[in-house]
Amino acid sequence: MMTDEDIADKSNEELRALLLQQARELQNQKAEIKCLHERINQLLQSQYGRQSEKYDYSQQYSLFDEATVEPNEEEKIIEAESDITVAAHTRKTRGRKPLPKDLPRVRVEHDLPEAERTCQCGCQLTKIGEDCSEQLDIIPAKVQVIVHARLKYACKSCEETIKRSPMPPQPIAKSIASPGLLAHVLVSKFKDHLPLYRQEQIFQRMGVDIPRNTLSYWVIRCGDLLSPLIIEMQKIICDYDIAFADETTIQVLKEKDRLPSSKSYMWVFSGGPPEKRSFVYEYHPSRAHDIPRDFFKDFSGYLHTDGYQAYQTLFKTQPIQGVACWMHARRKFMDIVKTIKGNKTGLCHWAVSLIAKLYRVETETKNMMPDERKAYRDEHASPLLKKMKAWLDKKIHTTAPDSPIGKAIAYCLKYWDGLTCYLNDGRLEIDNGASERAIKPFAIGRKNWMFSDTPNGAAAGAVIYSLIETCKAHDIEPYQYFRYILKKIPSCSTEEESRQLLPFNIDRNELTAIVTS
Repeated sequence: MMTDEDIADKSNEELRALLLQQARELQNQKAEIKCLHERINQLLQSQYGRQSEKYDYSQQYSLFDEATVEPNEEEKIIEAESDITVAAHTRKTRGRKPLPKDLPRVRVEHDLPEAERTCQCGCQLTKIGEDCSEQLDIIPAKVQVIVHARLKYACKSCEETIKRSPMPPQPIAKSIASPGLLAHVLVSKFKDHLPLYRQEQIFQRMGVDIPRNTLSYWVIRCGDLLSPLIIEMQKIICDYDIAFADETTIQVLKEKDRLPSSKSYMWVFSGGPPEKRSFVYEYHPSRAHDIPRDFFKDFSGYLHTDGYQAYQTLFKTQPIQGVACWMHARRKFMDIVKTIKGNKTGLCHWAVSLIAKLYRVETETKNMMPDERKAYRDEHASPLLKKMKAWLDKKIHTTAPDSPIGKAIAYCLKYWDGLTCYLNDGRLEIDNGASERAIKPFAIGRKNWMFSDTPNGAAAGAVIYSLIETCKAHDIEPYQYFRYILKKIPSCSTEEESRQLLPFNIDRNELTAIVTS
């Protein structure tokens, strides 16, 4: 039989258990509230804050409570910052840049009137020189009509034979569009981001009526005509052992069995040896894993990517080594730094500072040969990466997994093998910046033309973007290139002839000659 004391002790134990349970629940709720506040700050920053990831090392930012640096680590961070070297400031030359020397000059002389060429002493003034200044003038675009006169011959004796000179092969048969006009339309839209409806208005101001649907048809036909070049560029990418990949969204309005608001994707793949660096865009209605798998089915080597799971699957099933992107890893810490203001030193500040030192090593090796670059990285970048790994292993156990900094640390640890893979070869890059820079012109253009009307239009755009970006990589003016190949490719009958029209294979002297003819 229980006594009053036993009942009291049991009651006290139940109360203590209840208090402990409530304390744990309260602690979990506080942690959840803190994570939600951090998420709100990041969303506000992404919506209204500055998008630049430029980091001001003259300031130190406080972070969330769980990310505050321990007192004994503050000296280490200050020491790490002191090791970061800043390149000497180079003052820019003031004044206007000179106008290009290859532009034609029109000389306009300004002379004194005859009455003012006499000195006050009565002597005649003598010309001793001249002062010249230059102004830049623009003549509006000149539109002309090319008349193809095909001479005909007949036999007067039998009056049965009539012969006519053949029409040279044209990019689009029975069309009014010359190679020069097609090149102008393509470059205006895909290089200068000028939508077709605006081009239609510009042509109307010139007195030429070209409907928008006609311009769209020309773009699609050019995409079909130039697609063999893209096949050759894909072979070049897959024959080399270093490549890059990325993707971004695109909206296509008239796609079978899909809503106009559905999200589609434009993929970009690049690679090949430096003298044949190629960029290939591909339109796909999805972000499926089989897209990179099909493109790289004949590829083996290193592939620079972000952390998208489709690439990770590719690394497990094919002889491809993934090279992860430090730009993405840094961004996760930088997104936290941008949301917090103050002058306390935080863990993310330490991480960003150390990553900056890794990029400083890359700057110093920019002009080195691959073997020299690898040796320099082994000496200077490897110790930094070891320090970073030790720091990540320690902090993963002391930060909340659901917090932004916990997710940033977990991301680095998840892809650590890929993040350190660039040390294996001096030809590899520290990030996937090549793909990021290649996809950026498409993203800028998307803000102007907003969407593609049909899948055929999106596929044609992928072909044109591929050639434009490859031209840029080899310092070739896109308009000159398109005018050149659109005049040449209708006459190509073999793969070798088409291969000679790739940007890095063309004869630049012949390019200049055919454009000016």
